[in-house]
Amino acid sequence: MSFKTALGLLLLAMLAMVAAEFSSWGKAKEKGSYSYDLSSKSDLNKLYNSKVYLAERFTRPLEGMSFQLGVLSHSGVRVTLEDGSKWLVHKGNNFGISSQTVVVDGRHMSSKWQFKEAADFKGSKTVSDFVKAGGTDYHILFDNCHKAAKEMMKGINCYSLNEFAKVRPQDERAFVS
Repeated sequence: MSFKTALGLLLLAMLAMVAAEFSSWGKAKEKGSYSYDLSSKSDLNKLYNSKVYLAERFTRPLEGMSFQLGVLSHSGVRVTLEDGSKWLVHKGNNFGISSQTVVVDGRHMSSKWQFKEAADFKGSKTVSDFVKAGGTDYHILFDNCHKAAKEMMKGINCYSLNEFAKVRPQDERAFVS
């Protein structure tokens, strides 16, 4: 591939990212139009203080696209708690109010999400730790969903699906949902 071709592809990718920021692809919400899986303060506190046993990093196509190409995708981390419930921690422009890293029930994940890696946290971190690792602010180039998901997975050895099945074969079911 020539330098001009590579540069052209890079500029095209950056243009698509900027377009995603300012279109429906970025899932930006109107101020005040937020929906909640949990609304009571006690339920939110309980969730945020819950220990994470399994964390799985996923990616999916941007809204309005049918494919993923490197950073032209959206990243998030699905966490599994002691009670077996699954929650998606992810970041995006205008996703939240006080933080752009939010937590939603894992049942909202479509079949478009693709598994990337998993980590066994053994209850050593809480949902709150994952939200903090994701960060409060969003910037399309420097503080985005990909950076947030990678930060959330830091500190523990991560495994591919096949490697993880060897380490904890009883948990192989956790990847099928």
